[in-house]
Amino acid sequence: MAQQRSGSRRAGRSPLVAALVALEQLPGALGTALLALGVLVFGLLVAVACLVGVGLLAAPAAVRGLHAVADRERSRLGRWGPEVVSPGPLPERLRAAAADPATRRELRWLVGHGTGGLLLSAIVVLLPIYAVRDLSFPLWWWAVPPGAASDSLTFWDVREWSDVPLVVGLGLAWTTLSLLVTRPVAALLAGRGRRLLDAADVDLPLRIAQLTATRAAALDAHATELRRIERSLHDGTQNRLVAVTVLLGAARRAVPRDPAAAEEILERAQSAAEDALAELRSVARGILPPVLADRGLAGALSGLAATSAVPCQVAVDVPVRCAASVEATAYFLVAEALTNASRHSGATRVAVDVRSREGRLGVRVTDDGAGGAVEGAGSGLVGIRRRVEAHDGTLQLTSPPGGPTTLTAELPCGS
Repeated sequence: MAQQRSGSRRAGRSPLVAALVALEQLPGALGTALLALGVLVFGLLVAVACLVGVGLLAAPAAVRGLHAVADRERSRLGRWGPEVVSPGPLPERLRAAAADPATRRELRWLVGHGTGGLLLSAIVVLLPIYAVRDLSFPLWWWAVPPGAASDSLTFWDVREWSDVPLVVGLGLAWTTLSLLVTRPVAALLAGRGRRLLDAADVDLPLRIAQLTATRAAALDAHATELRRIERSLHDGTQNRLVAVTVLLGAARRAVPRDPAAAEEILERAQSAAEDALAELRSVARGILPPVLADRGLAGALSGLAATSAVPCQVAVDVPVRCAASVEATAYFLVAEALTNASRHSGATRVAVDVRSREGRLGVRVTDDGAGGAVEGAGSGLVGIRRRVEAHDGTLQLTSPPGGPTTLTAELPCGS
């Protein structure tokens, strides 16, 4: 209904108003076209370098640039019409990106927008500038040095007032041409961008399959977490509380006969109760660390770094709070990475970098250990992956033999 009202408003606009509205959109289109051209040139240079075997390291940067420019165009189109749905986190590795349909569509858009789109948007942006320049020519031409007064395209030099109407006529032609072509060009660029960049309809079957898989993984992760909590309570806390009950019963029976022995038994019961309380707190912290609510993600990660067995440097740039479940996932990811670094990698230094950009929380943990980490080899990363994918995020593990090991996650920073 809202789109119908918007369409009726657009239909009721005069040609002049519609052209002015379209003209507002074109500087943004020109900006993204310039960015697209830059990424396209960089990608071509990387492709040439790859042919001689020296450009593979720069290929992920080119793919990230492609995704960034496409996201900027989606944002621009969303300001002037219905939201352009992003396909979500896209692969950055060259082989995965080449096989990804959404990335291939982004590449098609980039090539067209950085060439023909740049030319069209530049021309249409220049037309009103030429029109204003030539229409205002009678007001200022006499003040410029002789021989320097000419029309916008320097077709002729104006030396006397009889030549001025020619320049004004050219300004009227620019105005007419601008009114005729601005709307079609803006609609052409926007239509092509929406057709290639909007994932609302194109990837619907794939999106349904992805959401089905992540929902199943989230349910499995939830069941696994419940079993872990049940085991912790049954094997730890419950046994300690049973021991407390037994000791209290023994102390009660010993009081009449041997008060000294009863006091010793009570001390043992108190110690067992304190151990049970500590274990119960540990289980509660494993569900949702209270430090996240008290100190936020930055404070919680600083606390992890302070207690880490490996020296850890933490950099957090998260201006606003994310959803509690997202922060908890980031916290447990860093905790798991630090545990693996101290137990398995032999690392001497770990760097944690957490940043939020454009509604997404990026987490990167890098250690200088021996590398060779494998997901699913008892490291707990399978559970972390399920947590991340349950939020519609991505998780990548890079751990070549000899190191370094880098764990990278990206999460929607919803509230």
